[in-house]
Amino acid sequence: MLAAILAGGYGKRLRPFTNDVPKPMVQVGDKTLIEWQIEWLRRHGFNELVLLVGYKKEKMIEHVGSGSKYGVRVTYVIEDEPLGTGGAVKNAEHILSKTDVFLVVNGDILTDLDPKLLIEKLESANGLLGVIASIPLPSPYGVLEINGDMVTGFVEKPLLKDYWINAGVYALKPEALKYFPEKGDLEKTAFPAMARDGVLGTVKYTDVFWKAIDTFKELEEASKTLMERYRSG
Repeated sequence: MLAAILAGGYGKRLRPFTNDVPKPMVQVGDKTLIEWQIEWLRRHGFNELVLLVGYKKEKMIEHVGSGSKYGVRVTYVIEDEPLGTGGAVKNAEHILSKTDVFLVVNGDILTDLDPKLLIEKLESANGLLGVIASIPLPSPYGVLEINGDMVTGFVEKPLLKDYWINAGVYALKPEALKYFPEKGDLEKTAFPAMARDGVLGTVKYTDVFWKAIDTFKELEEASKTLMERYRSG
């Protein structure tokens, strides 16, 4: 199975870590973010990867290479100028259009969700051209439990299960690429248009590990959590 990783991000809010490397190459625990992603995808049967690179692309190519050391095969598609997430995917159309279904993954997330469920829904549902992984909104703050004017409890950063967010993992058919812009972000262009046309579905994931890496705090939290999970097996 084929997966494309958006791996050309600047990671401006992670500087100075990203002064010399693209965002997916920041160190999380004992591995780079891109290595965690490759291992996760390989475990789920995705052994053909396309890295969509731009900023500091030579660092990514040097680090990952052919992918053989990770048990996968890696192809690179380079953007000569920033194209946005939608444009980066569109830029790889010549590769992605050769398969019946493919996965797209944001290059700044860590998760253990099963992406094959997205593929299965896309292949079984009539009329869909894309399926987005969604997860309950994780609150960035602790939440008070209140009865009257008394605090009865405190829940540290709960999942707000009435609200669902884009988890940054997508299964798509090549026909979906007609919605993708030459330049622009898929969240602002392709997906809203697909939703209006009724061709975009979702799989809701609960009880999965998921973390977006966008700030120093998130990087520290992810490193701590991953190493704890790693030690516990």
